[in-house]
Amino acid sequence: MKFLDVAKVYAQSGAGGNGCIAFRREKFIEYGGPYGGDGGRGGDVIAEAVESLNTLIDYRFQQHVKAKSGEGGKGKVMTGAGGADAVMKVPVGTQIYEEDGESLIADLATVGMRVRLLKGGNGGFGNHHFKSATNQAPEFALPGQPAQEQTFILKLKLIADSGLIGMPNAGKSSFLSRVSAAKPKIADYPFTTLEPQLGVVKIDETDFVLADLPGLIEGAHEGVGLGDRFLGHAERCASILHLVDGTGDAIAKTYKTIRVELEAYGHGLDQKPEIVALNKVDAIPAAQLAKKRAALEKACGHKVHVISGVTGEGITTVLRAMAQEINQRRLARAEEARYARPAPVARSRSERQSVNFKAPVVPKARITSSPAVKAAAPTTARTLAPMAKAKAKAARKMGNAKLKTKAVKPKAKGPTGRAKAKPRPLSKTAQRAKKKQRR
Repeated sequence: MKFLDVAKVYAQSGAGGNGCIAFRREKFIEYGGPYGGDGGRGGDVIAEAVESLNTLIDYRFQQHVKAKSGEGGKGKVMTGAGGADAVMKVPVGTQIYEEDGESLIADLATVGMRVRLLKGGNGGFGNHHFKSATNQAPEFALPGQPAQEQTFILKLKLIADSGLIGMPNAGKSSFLSRVSAAKPKIADYPFTTLEPQLGVVKIDETDFVLADLPGLIEGAHEGVGLGDRFLGHAERCASILHLVDGTGDAIAKTYKTIRVELEAYGHGLDQKPEIVALNKVDAIPAAQLAKKRAALEKACGHKVHVISGVTGEGITTVLRAMAQEINQRRLARAEEARYARPAPVARSRSERQSVNFKAPVVPKARITSSPAVKAAAPTTARTLAPMAKAKAKAARKMGNAKLKTKAVKPKAKGPTGRAKAKPRPLSKTAQRAKKKQRR
């Protein structure tokens, strides 16, 4: 499959269906009234990040994405069917820009992330919606809202934990094939790698993804060679492995050339943790190896690893250094997620549907005890007694007989401490028998 990391897509949402003008005409129903239903809602254009894709090649052949329009309303107050949504499935790490390519709309960095790019038009109301006491037979309906259309630029940035950079033919592809199961193209001429390659590396108890980027040369930020087009794939990396060809001349100059291109590219790529390795040491005499390593350490200002992608010398040490940087970044992200502020609770319909398009229109009711509910709760005898005493005291002062109230007498209690139950009323037969006994 050909690799494609930039695509231009024209998208259009669905238009809303028109409202229906109809009247009820049935036998024995003299005044049927308006009977037209509303139009259906148009479909949305949604972008979704999926795990099964790693390139935007699908949108080279499908450059137009359109959602279905809603159907018109029908008689008998039947609402038209809603239009189906158009879901654009893109690989994880895709960034969606406006047509200018600079205004970022969304960054789909996690699997399953969904973003609504265009909203479908609402359906128009039928004449049944406008009936009233003063307008009992409306002969008009509303048309559906028009569709939205826009052109988007999709840019893919691969999700990798570490990236390989360096001059062309520095041994990056050989290193990737040595430490992973990837099989990139390897040859003895420069610019063998024309597109990024990914490989999964395992060292000790750490697994991480390593990205092999095409080589850089002097003036790459101005478009020389392959340019800096593929450097965006290294922006998400935790660390960068800078490979320097040990068989070449001017080792320090080669290193500084790549650093200048990273600084010219920007986006924080020159500030990422860098691990420098001198490659192809199996083809360097021992007398020259120490000089070249010392010159490279002086140019970069930190330790330089000595490796060989062919024999495997020093590769384990480099991989452990990369794993250490990756584990530190993972711990930092886990700590940020732990103490991050909780996500806001969606309260309105639009907020709920912006998070989940399948959310219900009416949320589940929450049982809460608000102050108003507590104030409306019925008062007991214990609370009425002090109120009655206060009213009686106020009546004595003001001399107003209307404010006089009777004090609430406490209920009589039985031997068990519980309130006595009221006696049941006697039946008429029992009342007559009781009167005879009195006589």
